[in-house]
Amino acid sequence: MPKLKTKRAAAKRFRVTGTGKLKRNKAYKSHILTKKTTKRKRNLRKAAMTDKTNVKNMKKILPYM
Repeated sequence: MPKLKTKRAAAKRFRVTGTGKLKRNKAYKSHILTKKTTKRKRNLRKAAMTDKTNVKNMKKILPYM
């Protein structure tokens, strides 16, 4: 079986935690920030876990994580 290539775009966006879960940053924090409330922007700073419905696909495109 040949080696599998990691999708580099995904590798830059996801990190694996100690327990094997995938950690990601939240979207909607790059521009048009004036109309967003301070509370909303503050909550977007925090990292989130990848939803369990996406984990199967993520493991496929990140085979060595």
